[in-house]
Amino acid sequence: MSAEVKTQNPETVNVTIDGQSIEAPKGASLISVADEHGIDIPRFCYHSKLSAPANCRMCLVDVEMNGRKAPKPLPACITAVADGMVVQTTSERALKAQRGVMEFLLINHPLDCPICDQGGECELQDLALGYGRSVSRFSERKRVVKDENLGPLVATEMTRCIHCTRCVRFLDEVAGTSELGAMYRGEHTEISTLVGSGVHSELSGNIIDLCPVGALTSRPYRYTARAWEMLSHSSIAPHDCQGSNIDLHQVRGTVKRVVPRDNEAINECWISDRDRFSYEGIYSDARLATPQIRENGEWQSVDWQTAIEAAANHLRDSVERHGPEALGALVSPSSTLEEMYLLGRIVRAMGSHNIDARLRRGDFRDGIETAGFAGLETPVADLENLDAALVIGGYPRHEQPLINHRLRKAARNGAEVMVLNPRAFDWNLPLGVEQVVPADAMPRALAGVARAAAALRGVDEPAGLEQWLGTAEADEPARQIAAALVGDGRRALLLGGLADSHPAGAELRYLAAEIARLTGADYGELTPGANTAGAWLAGAVPGRTANGEATDGLDAAAMLATPRQGYILMNAEPEHDFFDGETATRALAGAEAVVALSAYDSPALREHADVLLPIATLGETAGTLVNAEGRWQTFAGVGYPQGDARPAWRLLRVLGNVLDLEGFNYQAPDEIHHELQRLSEGTGVARPSAPIAAQTPAPSELTRIGYPAMFGVDPLTRHAASLQQTDHAAPARAVMNPVDAGRLGVSEDDAVHVRQSGAARRLPVAVSDAVPAGSVWIPAGVEGSAGLGALMGAIEVVADGAAA
Repeated sequence: MSAEVKTQNPETVNVTIDGQSIEAPKGASLISVADEHGIDIPRFCYHSKLSAPANCRMCLVDVEMNGRKAPKPLPACITAVADGMVVQTTSERALKAQRGVMEFLLINHPLDCPICDQGGECELQDLALGYGRSVSRFSERKRVVKDENLGPLVATEMTRCIHCTRCVRFLDEVAGTSELGAMYRGEHTEISTLVGSGVHSELSGNIIDLCPVGALTSRPYRYTARAWEMLSHSSIAPHDCQGSNIDLHQVRGTVKRVVPRDNEAINECWISDRDRFSYEGIYSDARLATPQIRENGEWQSVDWQTAIEAAANHLRDSVERHGPEALGALVSPSSTLEEMYLLGRIVRAMGSHNIDARLRRGDFRDGIETAGFAGLETPVADLENLDAALVIGGYPRHEQPLINHRLRKAARNGAEVMVLNPRAFDWNLPLGVEQVVPADAMPRALAGVARAAAALRGVDEPAGLEQWLGTAEADEPARQIAAALVGDGRRALLLGGLADSHPAGAELRYLAAEIARLTGADYGELTPGANTAGAWLAGAVPGRTANGEATDGLDAAAMLATPRQGYILMNAEPEHDFFDGETATRALAGAEAVVALSAYDSPALREHADVLLPIATLGETAGTLVNAEGRWQTFAGVGYPQGDARPAWRLLRVLGNVLDLEGFNYQAPDEIHHELQRLSEGTGVARPSAPIAAQTPAPSELTRIGYPAMFGVDPLTRHAASLQQTDHAAPARAVMNPVDAGRLGVSEDDAVHVRQSGAARRLPVAVSDAVPAGSVWIPAGVEGSAGLGALMGAIEVVADGAAA
């Protein structure tokens, strides 16, 4: 009997590292193969997510091929494995080379360890212990490098820099901004901004984690704690539908910093600046510290029992006087699954189905798909593998920065990324088609894509396209987009926040779903907040309960347009967090009873609420967030709530008991979580299916288009001091096309009066071709735009001198 012959996979090679025989992928670097098999090779410049420049030479190893040694040690980060290769990482020659490199690196490094924030977690410290000399032979004077101001988020001590260029490569390859570069040569090399303009990337904080020394550190965290003092607790970022995994580092119950937690399926090893620095909002002076009730027009701080009883009495009296339909609940889409579920149960137990978390939605004509939730058919990790993607009404670079990173990776791999938007944006990825049209022309443009896709497929076009197009043929951009979506490979349509806030958003969703059906592409909604999918599952929408039962309630817009007599407002600020801030504040002002559960105090809440209940925020409460792909992620509280604040789920449970409602006996959020999992088992993403009729927009000389600024999406970010010092949180400006500016007789920085839905503001002008003629871009969630009308709607703009 012949011996069995083992054949080698043609895609792998056999190498030996430190005596260990390894089958490795062909073309892989030595250092990555060693890492995978637990073999430690020292390094500074190498990072698995970045290109390998072999700058530091710390990873020098002995390499032998066919019995012949390489004439000198080779850098493991750029040396590809080859069949028969023998590698020694700890030979005398390799160690001598590594020690020599370490000695050169320490020549100019300052002895700052006692005061350096990197102390205790410094890669240079760790490797110097293993490879450095106990006494320096260098007697010359050390160099000194002037620090550069990179902005309010990243602090610099550039004399400590060892020129690994991780920060440079990250901003170039991952962030796509190329804001840092290496200047000069030799020991005079400096890492600097090319024009001294600071670093403004939405992912800039990641260079803090990448820096192997203390050259780049967190400015908000600086000198507040030492690495060995802090305890690390896993959590979930609460600002967008991606659900990035984070670690909260705390000392004695106080969160000191936030860092990424590796999860390849979601955020890899990165987080956005919004996720990293928003924790400062936990300790804002604007935190609501005690329960308060309004009596005879005056606010009084009271104990919890008095506050809960007052809230229950206000709600009960409102329902008894005006009926259950007079009660409505408006909840932030970033509230936890447990909070949404309990609030929905309270409202429905009192006889109303008026509850909604879609606070910024502009069009509710398509109702609720009871069979599923709004989200992504494409898993987050697979977005980078798309061959074509159409973003409709969205700017994920600011809305979901790490989903934008996935799309950027897809584009760099050859994918056709296309956009249809009501204004141009500063994209950091190559676009195949960028179609910018006025907001009211977006449904027509998307209908053109549907018509072109049907023609390419040779099938009947969706019924009703003539409402938008008549008999006109699709234009060239529509044909280009359709051709890419009909092509081979994996394709997706992604609707962003501007589509959600569009007054014809139901038309956009219907048309996108029809294009997905025609082309075989995935359908997806990049939903606002961190838990919009969870709102569907928890029954915090008017059209379905947590078990999927269809109900008949009022949506957020209807609750405000036809005001209720009683409102429960949870974790939302009326002047910032609604599609129409002016309508929201007016509706609350006319209500008999407003109970607000809020982490923050504000003049608007004090003006309109009757009871203020302080609730816990990031790091202070436990719960579950469901991301856009339907992934359930739980987290625990790690710090003490500020003042007398309490977790919202606990307050709602007690409120249910005080109202004598059944089934409010939960002792922990886990019980609610498991109950909801059972009720929603098998529920997935739902596509819109019901045809939507085209509506004719009201004529308007100027139309506002707007969406919350990146650091104005929710109360926590708006109260994070360092984020509010960045350019991304600058006060609102009225950005208009040169044609409209010329017609109004205004130029850059002139003041104009804007009037919308009864609200008026005085804003400076910015003139830009990025905004189509007839449109005015005014962001929400920032100073100057609070309480204006619809995010997309008619607006009147008058030059300062012409204002009446």
